[in-house]
Amino acid sequence: MAHTNASPRTNGKAEGGEFDAIVVGAGLSGVYLLHRLRELGLSVRVLEAGTDVGGTWYWNCYPGARCDTESMFYAYSWPTELRQKWTWTSRYPDQGEIQGYISHVTDEFDLRKDIQFETRVAGATFDEAANRWAITTEQGETFSARFCVMATGCITKPNLPDWPGVESFAGDTYHTARWPKDDVDFTGKRVAVIGTGSTGIQAIPIIAKHAEQLTVFQRTPNYAIPAWNGPLDPEYEREIKDNYDKYWDMARWSSTGLMYEIRDRSIFDDTDDVREREFEDRWQQGGFSFLFAYKDILTDRNANELVAEFVRNKIRGRVDDPEIAELLCPNTHPFASKRLCVDTNYYETYNRDNVALVNVRGTPIEEMTSTGLRTSEESYEFDAIVFATGFDSMTGALFNIDISGRSGEKLKEKWADGPRTYLGLGTAGFPNLFTITGPGSPSVISNMMTSIEQHVDWVSDCIEHLVREGMQTIEPRVDAEDDWVEHVNEVANTTLFPEADSWYTGANVPGKPRIFTPYVGGVGTYRKKCDEVAANGYEGFVLA
Repeated sequence: MAHTNASPRTNGKAEGGEFDAIVVGAGLSGVYLLHRLRELGLSVRVLEAGTDVGGTWYWNCYPGARCDTESMFYAYSWPTELRQKWTWTSRYPDQGEIQGYISHVTDEFDLRKDIQFETRVAGATFDEAANRWAITTEQGETFSARFCVMATGCITKPNLPDWPGVESFAGDTYHTARWPKDDVDFTGKRVAVIGTGSTGIQAIPIIAKHAEQLTVFQRTPNYAIPAWNGPLDPEYEREIKDNYDKYWDMARWSSTGLMYEIRDRSIFDDTDDVREREFEDRWQQGGFSFLFAYKDILTDRNANELVAEFVRNKIRGRVDDPEIAELLCPNTHPFASKRLCVDTNYYETYNRDNVALVNVRGTPIEEMTSTGLRTSEESYEFDAIVFATGFDSMTGALFNIDISGRSGEKLKEKWADGPRTYLGLGTAGFPNLFTITGPGSPSVISNMMTSIEQHVDWVSDCIEHLVREGMQTIEPRVDAEDDWVEHVNEVANTTLFPEADSWYTGANVPGKPRIFTPYVGGVGTYRKKCDEVAANGYEGFVLA
């Protein structure tokens, strides 16, 4: 679609606190959205709580923080010249390099002047008489905008445990999602890490190298596949760059948003020997490639168990102590029904003399004390405690903001029994409010870069259409929203995902409704649906 100067009212210039669009969040979504909306000639202000761009990659700067999607797949496709000039240093980019990349894009396109940092949004209220959103900040500022876009991210609100005595610990505490920007030195210290999800699996090997003693408190062991990370192969990089459009087109229409596809083959089509060789080949490739070996890994329990046992045997072979190895072997959920982890020397870390593992499923943590914490069986003393306890995902960041739609309806109240959206892009009763990678879209089940770009492009094209056609508002119809929520649930229930107590379902947050929030029908399938909706005059939406 051609990009035109679409706003005769402002012609790209703000008038006081009034804007065509307010974007909340300056991560990968917010930066690209700012670029697209500015291309349309709209006045845009991005409000960002941090001191710099980056979003997830600004806040999560804990030791070992690294993307689990390969670097060549984790970049924007739109700056044609930049994608040729930019060179990643390793197969999986670390936090600093990704934030540096986002910052470079921001500066390359002179976007920083329209981003207001150190500004946390407190509320957003729709004014029905004016058809505008009033956005307020914790600093007391008020902005007015025709469109309000939540680019707040899926995993941005830290989840902290509510044990008794949390505030009483006299030592240092850290949550991995709010890590200090200055280096943290654990040399000579007794350290606890609580949590063994993706974050813990990355941080634990690094912290273990410096701490005098590291004790890991694990509730649920997770499946991890080796990253085999290292310097990026120049020949591989050149192959991707020479055929970038082809690979990105593959990614856009694939099931996962990555540049390869699941093999159209069942595990049971192969003999035991052939299957084991396939598993071994995938193990040696490392990373998410393991998921693409067979089409029924996440739909057939028996097929899944074959993969799970292969991975458990690999864990047993990497950990010297058989009892510790068994504690690290997942057996409470299907393989990859929780976020599949990508590790570097995680299991080998438990072979170190200064590392201990505590199973808190068997001996739960009962309280924190001034000197450490106490489980049902033992008290522990620490100098520092690291919470790798994850996030109130998918809805947490949105609920941090007091969002009110038509007739004063609160988003938090509407979603009290679980999020309800149409395509993950908007929710009925909240006109001109868009959610980037919101609940009910592929989001965290996909390559986030692919899904972010698709959502930003769809929203930008939609806004351009509204302006061109003289429409004031757009919002989902209730029946379309209901049908989409039902479809998302139906598709999820054809897989093994709902069998796990995961953050995909909100099970990690006490009292949160158990709803499987992402759309697992496939990135390409979802893109086709979104394109059809737009081509049919934004079918399922009310344009007024």
